[in-house]
Amino acid sequence: MVFCGRVNPITGALDWIEEDENYDYHQEIARSSYADMLHDKDRNKKYYQGIRAAVKRVKDRGEEAVVLDIGTGTGLLSMMALTAGADYCYAVEVFKPMADAATQIVKVNGFGDKIKVINKHSTEVTVGADGDMTRRANILITELFDTELIGEGALPSYEHAQHNLMQERWEAVPHRATIYAQVVESHKLWSWNKLLPMQLESGNLEPPYEMQSCPGAPSVCDVQLSQLNPRDFRPLSDILVVFRVDFSKQVSSSPASHIVNFTSLADGSAQVVLSWWDIDMDPEATIICSMKPSWLYPALHAAPWRDHWMQCVYFLPEEKKVTQGEEICLIANQDDYCVWYNMTNSRTADGSLTDSPACRCGAHITWNRARFGELNDQKRMDKYKEALKTILMPSSVCLCVSDSSLLPILAHSVGAAQVFTLEPSSLAHQLMDKILQTNNLKNKIHILQKSPDKVTAADLGERKVTALIGEPFFTTSLLPWHNLCFWYSRMALSEHLAKDCTVLPMSASLYVLAVEFKDLWRTRSPCGNCEGFDVSIMDEMIKKSLDFRESQEAEPHPLWEYPCRALSDPTKLLTFDFRKKIPTEEMKAEGSLSLVRSGVCHGVVLWMEYQLTEDISISTGLLQLSDETGSCQWYPHRKQGVYFFNYLWNLGLAPTDCHSSVTYNLMFNPQQGDIRMSFIPKS
Repeated sequence: MVFCGRVNPITGALDWIEEDENYDYHQEIARSSYADMLHDKDRNKKYYQGIRAAVKRVKDRGEEAVVLDIGTGTGLLSMMALTAGADYCYAVEVFKPMADAATQIVKVNGFGDKIKVINKHSTEVTVGADGDMTRRANILITELFDTELIGEGALPSYEHAQHNLMQERWEAVPHRATIYAQVVESHKLWSWNKLLPMQLESGNLEPPYEMQSCPGAPSVCDVQLSQLNPRDFRPLSDILVVFRVDFSKQVSSSPASHIVNFTSLADGSAQVVLSWWDIDMDPEATIICSMKPSWLYPALHAAPWRDHWMQCVYFLPEEKKVTQGEEICLIANQDDYCVWYNMTNSRTADGSLTDSPACRCGAHITWNRARFGELNDQKRMDKYKEALKTILMPSSVCLCVSDSSLLPILAHSVGAAQVFTLEPSSLAHQLMDKILQTNNLKNKIHILQKSPDKVTAADLGERKVTALIGEPFFTTSLLPWHNLCFWYSRMALSEHLAKDCTVLPMSASLYVLAVEFKDLWRTRSPCGNCEGFDVSIMDEMIKKSLDFRESQEAEPHPLWEYPCRALSDPTKLLTFDFRKKIPTEEMKAEGSLSLVRSGVCHGVVLWMEYQLTEDISISTGLLQLSDETGSCQWYPHRKQGVYFFNYLWNLGLAPTDCHSSVTYNLMFNPQQGDIRMSFIPKS
C-alpha cells in the first residue's frame, strides 16, 4: 500500500489516502473504452470484412500474409487476421496491462504460436534475426484513431511503420480515411466558445474585446452530435470532403493545409465547423465504417452507437458574415496530432498553413465549454437575478463565493451597496478584472484573490457581510456534490458574516433516479465472447478494477448526450442547509426506490438541486420527465453522477422486468466531505 496526496474537491484540504500501489493501473482499466469498442459490432464486422479482403489480395499474389497490428488492445483484430487465413501476426501494444491481457487472450483462443504480442511503442519495434519482428509485414492493421482521427498520433505511427516495418508493397486495413466537414451557424454551439452579452437591469454586460477576438482553445470539442437537435444549427455549406489519408501509400506526418471551396447555402454567420470521418476498409470502398451523426442516416436506419469515437465541433477563430451564393474558402490545417479551421474569401486563399489557435484572453484556459454555455444561459441567469432581487437591498454588503461567476455583477445591477467576490486563482482574477473594466465596474465590485479562510476584516472594509451568494460552481468539482465546497467556504467565513446574513442558495438537495440507458450501459457491460473469440480475461480485469473503492462510486457523465428512461420517480435523498453550520455527525439516507416503469435497470443518476430562495430553485440534473414514456431531459451545462450496478458483471446483462425496487444507503461524512453510497436492485 502507498499514501497518495489528493486535494479534496469539497473541503479543499489535502487528504492523504492509503491506496494499493496498483491503484492508477486499476483506474485506467476501469475507465477504459475497451468494453465499448468490443461491443461495437459495426466496427468489428467492418474490420473483419476488410481484414479478410486484404488477406485474400495478398494470397492471390502468391505471398505469405504477414500482419502487423499496431495498438492491438485485446488482440481481437490479430485473431481475426489469423481466422481470415493470415500466416503470422505481430501484435504491438504499448500499455503493459493490455499487452499482458492480449498475450493471455490469444493463447486461450489457440493462436499463441501464430501471434507474437510486442509490448512496445511501434516506433521502438525492431526487425531482424534478433529483433522483435524477424521479417517485415505486408498487411498493416491499425486502430490508432480517436474522434479527430489523428489525435492519438496515427500519422507519425503510420509513417514510421511504413518506412521501417513494412515490405515495399503492403495492404492496409483500413485502406483510407476521409474527413468531412460542414460549416454552420449555431447560437447554441457558439455559446460554448465565447462569452456573449448578457441582459442586466441597466443595459447589457459586454464581454471584453480580448475575449471577442480570441481564437479560442486549441483542442477539439468532441461530442455525440447525434444528440444535437438539427434545429440548433443552420447549415451554410453542403457536407464537404476536406482531405483523405491513403494508408496503403506512404503517409506523411508533416503539417499541411487543405483548401475546400464552397458556395454558401444561406445568409448567416459562419461560426462552427461540424466534422466526422469515415474509413474505407477496402480499396473499392465497398466496406465503410462511418462516424456520421444519426440525422444523416435514412429514417429507418439506426446509427451504430459508439462512445470511443464521436464527432467533432471546431470553432472558427471569429464568426464571419456570409451571404447566400457567396464563394467561400474553408481551410483545414493539420499537424501530426490536431486539425483546425480557418475561413476566407475564395479569391484571397493562398493555402498557407496558419498557426494552431491558442487562447489569448485566458477564458478558454479558465472555463471549459460547458461553463461557457452555463454563463451564457440567459434563462438561468434570469433566475439568479430574480432571486437576488428578493434578498438584496441598497445597504447590502454582498460576498460571492464561486469560481469565475457573474453573480457579483448581477448583485451590483440589482442595487447592492458593496459587492466582493473571491477569485483565488490569479488567472481567474485577471479574467474577472477584464470583464469589470470593460463594463466600468472595476471600482464597484472588489475582487479578492484569496481563499475563504484567508479573508480578513480589512479585506471587507471592516464591514460584515449581509448576503453570501454563490451558484455554486468550482472548477475542481467533478461530481454534483463536490460543489458543497460552498458550505465549507461559508463556515470558513463565519466570523465575517452578520448575524442575520442571508445565504443564497439557502440549501442544496441530492436527488436520485433509477434509469434504463439506451446505450451508455455498454461501457460497463462484459463482453465474454466477442465475434466468436473468448475475451473474458478482459472482463475479469475490468471487474477487478471496478471492485476498487473509487470505481464503485458514481462517475460524472453529461447525460444530455446519453439518452435514458426513468424507471422510478425522482427522489430526494439528502438536504444540506447552508444557513446552518456543517453538522458534526454523519448525515444518512436509507430507503428504496420503487420501479414504476418496466425496463432494464442499469443504475441510478444523482444530481443536485439548489433552493435559491423559498420560491426559486435551480436544477443541475433532471429538468423534465415524461410521465408517459419516462424520457428525461437533463441540464446540459453540468455533469450528472451515474452509479452503475455491479450485477451487470455478475449476470452478463441486466435481466428485464425482474426487479421491483432499488435499495439505497448513503452517508455524508462532514469531516471528510465525502459521500459513501450503495445501491442494490431487489426483486
